[in-house]
Amino acid sequence: QVQLVESGGGLVQPGGSLRLSCAASGNIGSIYNMGWYRQAPGKQRELVASIRRSGSTTYAASVKGRFTISRDNAKNMMYLQMSSLKPEDTAEYYCNAEGRWWGQGTQVTVSS
Repeated sequence: QVQLVESGGGLVQPGGSLRLSCAASGNIGSIYNMGWYRQAPGKQRELVASIRRSGSTTYAASVKGRFTISRDNAKNMMYLQMSSLKPEDTAEYYCNAEGRWWGQGTQVTVSS
């Protein structure tokens, strides 16, 4: 069992930045792939970025060049640095491990 807790969401103006954090606890030794997903009202949940234990990353086309995913295996933490935020980035952001475990989500609102 793995527990995930997100933090760092909030209200930010267009063009601003935020950093999301995901703290993992439990049987984290088995975690290979982690990722950030988001879900906007009325839309399906979508993958934003993923990172393997090795550090290799993938990004959705809509965030490439603006978001950076990273992880600190020693601290059992994962991060999402978001820059040049747009109103369309507004969503609930979720941390995921191995496609199985989910955090409770953290809201990001981009608005002037």
